[in-house]
Amino acid sequence: MKKVILAFLHDGLLYTPWSIGDVMVKGLKSPSSPVTVSFSVAEAAPNAYEQNQINLSLNVLDQEVFVVTGVNLDVLPPDALAGTDTRVRGQLSSTSRDSIGSLSTSNVIAIARDDIRSAGFTDGGVGFSASFGESPAIGMDYLAIIATNDFFVAVEGAGNLGAKAMTGKLYGYRAIADAATFAALTQSELLSA
Repeated sequence: MKKVILAFLHDGLLYTPWSIGDVMVKGLKSPSSPVTVSFSVAEAAPNAYEQNQINLSLNVLDQEVFVVTGVNLDVLPPDALAGTDTRVRGQLSSTSRDSIGSLSTSNVIAIARDDIRSAGFTDGGVGFSASFGESPAIGMDYLAIIATNDFFVAVEGAGNLGAKAMTGKLYGYRAIADAATFAALTQSELLSA
């Protein structure tokens, strides 16, 4: 069987190679082509943590998992207020969370952060943006594996006058795990909650 390797660069984000018909990830078989899942989440009130649950409709009986190959997160910019630091943070996680986490938390797959530092300034301050976990590290075939039916997206602002939001896309493919791999992935994901 001939293998076809796919890789592409879009908006500065590298989507890593995977083989169609023969997955590089050990213990998995790929029954699907690449999938893109769009999502959004908005604060109900300014500076209030808000989370949405996104269903992947995985077939758990067939031990289906979702292999994440890339994530794009786009948070609305914080308010520019003279003398006040403002921030908007967003995350994508494999399990439900009560607050915005960091990449050091095992269930957080990607984060985005926009800050305006203006404490002590008479103008709108200086803006900073950062996104992490959007593509796999060099030498890795994937970013994460989601073994349960859902993933979660959240947004939270700080110091803003208006409610903020986050939109994004999750890139990957469905795969079938062998029994041992599926059990280990599911247990690991549920224990990280």
